[in-house]
Amino acid sequence: MPFKKTSVVFPGQGSQYVGMLIDYFDAESSFRNTFSMASEILKINLFELIKSGTKESLAKTNVTQPLMLVSDLALWNLISNKVSAPICFAGHSLGEYAALVASEVLSFEDSLYLVKTRAKLMQEAVPEGEGGIAAIIGLNEKTITTICERISENPKFLVNPSNINTSTQIVISGTKLGVNAAIEESKELGAKRAVFLAMSVPSHSALMKKASETFRSNLQSVNFNPPKIPVLQNVDYSHVNETKEIKNKLVKQFYCPVRWEDTVNTILKLGVERVIECGPGKVLSSLINKISSNLETIHLDNYDNFKKILYEQQN
Repeated sequence: MPFKKTSVVFPGQGSQYVGMLIDYFDAESSFRNTFSMASEILKINLFELIKSGTKESLAKTNVTQPLMLVSDLALWNLISNKVSAPICFAGHSLGEYAALVASEVLSFEDSLYLVKTRAKLMQEAVPEGEGGIAAIIGLNEKTITTICERISENPKFLVNPSNINTSTQIVISGTKLGVNAAIEESKELGAKRAVFLAMSVPSHSALMKKASETFRSNLQSVNFNPPKIPVLQNVDYSHVNETKEIKNKLVKQFYCPVRWEDTVNTILKLGVERVIECGPGKVLSSLINKISSNLETIHLDNYDNFKKILYEQQN
């Protein structure tokens, strides 16, 4: 079978669901071991959450972020020696931390510490009920940015683009008042859909600026190594080798948009032919397919797809 130039991407908050990846727990002891190790470090039974939690309990930021990180990395540990050296890694928001572990920038233990801290700071940054996130479908980034800037002239209505997922699928976040006003104006300007999302904090918004500075001090205590494989970071879809700059970009990620469409286009420019989504769900595969028809995608949401990769490696 011909070698395919591959990139591995890691999903973030929003891809979790009750019962995710159960087939892997039953079939792979190393997968279970990753969860056991993380559960011991975090003092929370992650498997029990997946098996018996509710949609609401899994959606809480301080639960979702560590849970998604461990899910992404448990799958990476399974495929890491079965995928010929990836051209690059990328992660969507929280998924960037899994990408940094895969590239050996961060240790597993340090990534858990940082993500647990990140989730706590984000959760505490905005009082519950005062922030909001919404998806806008059918308008471009320029139009949505103009809407947000106009509405944000009133500080109580602060809102900005937070995820540029595709050219016409953009997430906004900010104060609940601001997001609601942006939804209404987007509909008036012809958005196909404009709906609130069930997420508990307004990530990647200006409301996270203060929390980002606290996080900067947390980063200083953690050892970072130069990446073994390039990691395309969210804020500018580029990769760097300097650990100080990697940390700076993680701080900016708190309040700057996730530029996913640009990230996928950069993956294409690097000559990648296939992208493996290493985490639960298939959100990133779906977005990639909307951005380009020139990339083959495979998600690992089900165990059969993992066996497909295993078969390729053996043949």
